[in-house]
Amino acid sequence: MNTKLGEKKLLRLFGELTAEQRNTVLTFIEFLVSRNPVVNHAAGEQAPKVPQPIPRPDKESVVKAIKRLRETYPMLNPDKLVHEISGFMMKHMIHGKPAAEVIDELEIFFARHYESYKDSF
Repeated sequence: MNTKLGEKKLLRLFGELTAEQRNTVLTFIEFLVSRNPVVNHAAGEQAPKVPQPIPRPDKESVVKAIKRLRETYPMLNPDKLVHEISGFMMKHMIHGKPAAEVIDELEIFFARHYESYKDSF
């Protein structure tokens, strides 16, 4: 898609959202932009890194849960997760799946990827 056409479409669609939905979209975009590559363990790490659990708040948005889980599992390569994470966001934002259910699924998703990461050592 042409960049200019994509920008126009994005602005048009963004304008159709509620203020709360716009905030969610902006937060998710900030998450995507803030991703940084993680050191590849094949390049010198001797042992798998350990998750740094952050307690789950009673009321948490899906976007904040993604941020929390990324901080909990910084050793996971975000490039390998972004497509599936986007799918979880869509389940919530587009299909109306309750945030708590999506967050439960995200926690399982991150834990499963961490186990794969550990198994690669």
